Amino acid sequence: MKRLFSIVLAGISLAIAAGPAAAAAGGNKNAAQKIQVASSAAPPSVSKDATILDWPTAPGGKPAVLRQGKNGWTCLPDNPGTPGQDPMCLDKQWMKWMNAYMGKTSPAIDGVGIAYMLQGGSDASNTDPFAAKPAPGEHWVKAPPHIMVIAPGKLDPAMFSSEPHSGEHWIMYGGTPYEHLMIPVE
Repeated sequence: MKRLFSIVLAGISLAIAAGPAAAAAGGNKNAAQKIQVASSAAPPSVSKDATILDWPTAPGGKPAVLRQGKNGWTCLPDNPGTPGQDPMCLDKQWMKWMNAYMGKTSPAIDGVGIAYMLQGGSDASNTDPFAAKPAPGEHWVKAPPHIMVIAPGKLDPAMFSSEPHSGEHWIMYGGTPYEHLMIPVE
């Protein structure tokens, strides 16, 4: 797993070197603004031909297609349920994860998956995938720009921390079907 991690990280570092333009701040209300924000989640080589979906307007709803893509990647704009900007671009394995997450079922991951969140992100919890707000006395988990990696099987907590504020990579949602590795990038 450590060797796989090193290979994946080296390849991603090359892709990130181009860096996307900063996301448009504020009210991303129309489709063009949502597409711009969603595209800022990944390097332009990924996002320029990605499908752009909008978040469903109601629980259990289907996401609207804002732009049809052709490269197998899917990007979403800022999640309206969290503070701050947190657009993301997902490969096919991550779309399996996202569909399972949205349906509250276990994802059937059968390969390594990569997702970009180059604008950073915010989550209510590092351990509870379905927390809508931080637990009493806790704060939103504010992640720096990062990539996320999933693979079949479990991550080894002896190899990877679960502390999101360490400045290094960490396991998010450890011990759940939604666990994945968060890797901060500059």
